[in-house]
Amino acid sequence: MSIRHRLAQRRLRRRNDDAWIPSRWALWKQPRIVLGYVLGVEFLTAIVVVSTFGLVSVTASDWIRFGVLLAGSAIHLEAARDIERLRKVGAEGIPYVNLKGMWTFAGVLLLPPPMAVALIFCTYLHSWLRVRRVPPFRSVFTATTLVLAGAAAAVVLAAIRPGVYPGYPSGPLGLIAVVAAGLAYWFVNYALIVGAIMLSNPDAPGRNAVGRLSDQLIVAGSLGLGVATAALLLSQPWAVAVLLLTILGLHRALLVDQFQTESRTDPKTGLANARFWHEIARREFAGAERTNSPLGVLYLDLDHFKTVNDTYGHLAGDEALKAVADQLRHEVRDDDLVGRLGGEEFAILLPQTSADDTALAAERIRLRVAALAITITTPGGPVVCDSLTCSIGAATYPHSGSTLDELQIAADLAMYQAKDTGRNRVISAPAGETES
Repeated sequence: MSIRHRLAQRRLRRRNDDAWIPSRWALWKQPRIVLGYVLGVEFLTAIVVVSTFGLVSVTASDWIRFGVLLAGSAIHLEAARDIERLRKVGAEGIPYVNLKGMWTFAGVLLLPPPMAVALIFCTYLHSWLRVRRVPPFRSVFTATTLVLAGAAAAVVLAAIRPGVYPGYPSGPLGLIAVVAAGLAYWFVNYALIVGAIMLSNPDAPGRNAVGRLSDQLIVAGSLGLGVATAALLLSQPWAVAVLLLTILGLHRALLVDQFQTESRTDPKTGLANARFWHEIARREFAGAERTNSPLGVLYLDLDHFKTVNDTYGHLAGDEALKAVADQLRHEVRDDDLVGRLGGEEFAILLPQTSADDTALAAERIRLRVAALAITITTPGGPVVCDSLTCSIGAATYPHSGSTLDELQIAADLAMYQAKDTGRNRVISAPAGETES
């Protein structure tokens, strides 16, 4: 392992370690009004949590229900996390909705308050660890809004059907209580999230903060599933497994079709195609610009790739492209996005990445491609191709450009400079240089 590779791994470990240290969170760099709002909501949540301890005794059945809901939430997320990662990018700047309410709202209905709070925080901790499209303080804030939403739902249930909470009230009045509790849960969470978005993006149109009506229908569906999950846990606990299989099938069928269609995926490599990559790049750049965060862009071109096509044929060339695409996917982080621009050119988006770390990532990729040995099919039989190299241009916001176009031009020019100066190398764009 090279020194540069070890340094890159050390930097990545340090960055991951920083995520667990609240004093190093980007929250403290937010405007005062945003900081005050977030801390105010979290302080109120702490008061609610402390005041509810001991109100309801915990039984063995509660622990079983807690375990079932937590396991269902974890399995659900693991099965759909790639989809959720794409959905989070697409929801930048608007309320992001998901189907976690199926588990958290069921917990609010059935579990003693401290256990419902633990379920919410465990669910969102797991989501942050596995999806990780947002800074940790945003996941913490979302979880606290749901704790307050759960408290509002509990108050409504207790007011309409005294003596039933926690539990599932029966009869027509019970249905009214559950629906009213669901509305309270939705409204408190939605209002607090919209408030945070509006304060964080005061120049953005108000309709962005409000979000899409179709997204709120997803929330309504998840709360309805939460009611069904709670009812099954009380009457037929084993049937929850059937409900989980049903929602997983619907989730994947609907959302994979929405976010991983041919219009967004390169058919040869399975990477993002040029159009989708640029769409995500625009959204990530807007987020970096808004939060004053660094953003890296790599343009990569395979050296002398025409020789592979001419020597072994285009089908062999397609196999080589797939192999390179797989290596790129494995080298980058979960939050990074790899796309194929066309031919043998690729682009890699590196959110929250400084100029130094962008250059280190490019060097790791260059070494990985150079070490690649691909067994390709030819008319004369299998042949090992181990001579592929690549030239990479690296650019970083705001070091190399103040707009996305400038950043892409800088990365493109740096890539051509790498090819012109001998190939199989990384060139980083100088500060502010966007034209030759």
